[in-house]
Amino acid sequence: MDDLYQQLLDADAQDYARIERQIVTEWERSGSPAMDLLLRRGKEALEEGQPDVAAEHFTALVDHAPEFAEGYYGRASAYYLLGKTGPALDDIQQTLRLNPRHFEAMRGLATIMLELERDEDARTLYELILTINPHAIEAQEALNVLEMQLEGQAL
Repeated sequence: MDDLYQQLLDADAQDYARIERQIVTEWERSGSPAMDLLLRRGKEALEEGQPDVAAEHFTALVDHAPEFAEGYYGRASAYYLLGKTGPALDDIQQTLRLNPRHFEAMRGLATIMLELERDEDARTLYELILTINPHAIEAQEALNVLEMQLEGQAL
């Protein structure tokens, strides 16, 4: 993984998306076909607009593979969509404990921080994402908007 993260830092605008996908693919490898199936089912339920079903799959995944960060990340996404911010934050925290460079979990946390009007925390998270993944377009755009808003508040 260290090599992939270094490649991401060194990537040009054309290569970064491929490297980013490789990193995410590595995150999603549990080492167990059964756990990979639970992850896939949870992700499919999210894509189908069924966060309650997704939460069940991700909970089963977390129960059976408590050291697999993607289970917590998936469940955090489902909880967020269900309006369960507290449990979503708990699962993001666990995701980042297991995978401190999980820039997608950081982005989710930044989104929640913005909703909680903790703009400085969101800014710090976006900046951290960009130190790991300097081509993260969504993070850069969100940071630009946030900085303009913060500058406007300072005036």
